[in-house]
Amino acid sequence: MHRYRSHTCGELRAADVGNEVRLAGWLHNRRNLGGILFVDLRDHYGVVQLIAHPDNPAYEALSGQSKESVIRVDGRVLARSAENVNPELATGEVEVEVTAFEVLGAADPLPFPVFPEDNANEEMRLTNRFLDLRRARMHRNIMLRSAVIRSIREKMTALGFNEMATPILSATSPEGARDFLVPSRVHAGKFYALPQAPQQFKQLLMIAGFDRYFQIAPCFRDEDSRADRSPGEFYQLDVEMSFVEQEDVFGVIEKVMTELFEEFGGGRHVTSPFPRIPFREAMLKYGSDKPDLRAKLELTDVSAVFADSGFKAFAGKHVRALAVPDTAEQPRKFFDQMGEFATTQGAKGLAWLRVGEDLTLTGPIAKFLTEDDTKALLGAVEAKPGYAIFFGAGEFDEVSKIMGAVRVEAAKRAGHFEEDVFRFCWIVDFPMFERNEDTGQIEFSHNPFSMPQGGLEALETKDPLDILAWQYDIVCNGVELSSGAIRNHEPAIMYKAFEIAGYSREQVESEFGGMLRAFHFGAPPHGGIAPGVDRIVMLLADEPNIRETIAFPLNQTAQDLLMGAPSEVDEARLRELHLSIRKPPAKPEAKSDPAK
Repeated sequence: MHRYRSHTCGELRAADVGNEVRLAGWLHNRRNLGGILFVDLRDHYGVVQLIAHPDNPAYEALSGQSKESVIRVDGRVLARSAENVNPELATGEVEVEVTAFEVLGAADPLPFPVFPEDNANEEMRLTNRFLDLRRARMHRNIMLRSAVIRSIREKMTALGFNEMATPILSATSPEGARDFLVPSRVHAGKFYALPQAPQQFKQLLMIAGFDRYFQIAPCFRDEDSRADRSPGEFYQLDVEMSFVEQEDVFGVIEKVMTELFEEFGGGRHVTSPFPRIPFREAMLKYGSDKPDLRAKLELTDVSAVFADSGFKAFAGKHVRALAVPDTAEQPRKFFDQMGEFATTQGAKGLAWLRVGEDLTLTGPIAKFLTEDDTKALLGAVEAKPGYAIFFGAGEFDEVSKIMGAVRVEAAKRAGHFEEDVFRFCWIVDFPMFERNEDTGQIEFSHNPFSMPQGGLEALETKDPLDILAWQYDIVCNGVELSSGAIRNHEPAIMYKAFEIAGYSREQVESEFGGMLRAFHFGAPPHGGIAPGVDRIVMLLADEPNIRETIAFPLNQTAQDLLMGAPSEVDEARLRELHLSIRKPPAKPEAKSDPAK
């Protein structure tokens, strides 16, 4: 018999009754019922119940062994009586009577229990991540992630894509976030950058003639944490295709995402085909470029209705309305709670109206509206008796953010929200450029390597802020999974696009010389996308935080509490890298008031 095990803990079935077996795993749980000791033994594959009677030499040792110790047991497989069968366990028809027992790795007192799973704080969990990963939920999430990645590889390969690796040490790139820099020991004063994405390399692979590339690519961005974004590093399904237009990319990704979410979505419906929503339409109707389409409500621009109305609070402002069916009879508490929610999103309040049976309006602002205002408003939002209408007013971006969140919250509270479904969409027609609010300068609004709609002629003749790009996002249930684009592959267009964004010809040649050289030697039209693996798994696992789907994530302040990163480096190593440290000045301590 093998030194450690003849079977795994999840393997035994009724057909094994009577067999002598050897098992190894972690002491998951222990119960003493009527003098009989029951022990749950757990490994990667499952849980099996062990039993030991008081006359068993292993009884006392097992009774006193700490939870999460690694043990090896020998024993005989017994059938459970019908009333003791556990249908929740794959091994629930059997148990193992222990005949021999060995401790392979004793466990000290635990900082938090693995079972039952209590609400240990995140700092404690990440400091002891190896324990946290033993918990059933976390183990399930990480195995889901593994299965999703395996399935992605199979699907991409079946579609004719070739998996290739791109460099980790590279040059800085204007992807829109801060680079992580790596100092060079050989080239004093120079730095590598960890890739924010394999953008240039995958384009170069297309120019090199490989036609269809994919990679489960590690990417590195020095940005702050969010619930759907892990600081430091993340993984994406990086894809690039030659001789394609936008719809060709959509066709591939839509097929992969639909199959993937049907395979691992636990029976949740995937709506297909994915609608295409222009960026500006998305901002107007949903208040967001990553709309949650499970909310069956849309916003309406009613600025014109209030432009000349008697309600001065809305005059001259951008005003967005949300009409919600079957809510007019809700108690005042419902409207107050919606107002409180809006204030958490940055609003000063939330104006609202009820629509009565005769289309009369009641509510806090009804007295400010004339008969003509009322008629125009009801026509604009297509409201009927029984509707409630909520309003946000102010600057476009501010109103979009607030009312976009109100739209989803109102849909959930009023019963206009789909559960147990994955609602995908494509956001298309992004602006190529935007104006920086702080500097007033024109800059890229998205990926700088995208092809402008209209090509060179558009760059030379249009107002930059009116130029759209062949750029797109894929969104699922309000989570942006990826951005992508049909790429620019012509040197003249690249020079002109970067010129508009404030780059000199010399800068472009200095920073993107490799790409430019490639464009001069026959570049095919190409495009791609890179859906985030972490976010895909987060949606499939129904987890609210992306860190719950990553084995060893950084915390919210980009620290690895388990391994102690980032860490200081000694002076000898700094000299070798030609570096010196300039720390920010220490903040002065607040002085206490002696009079208090």
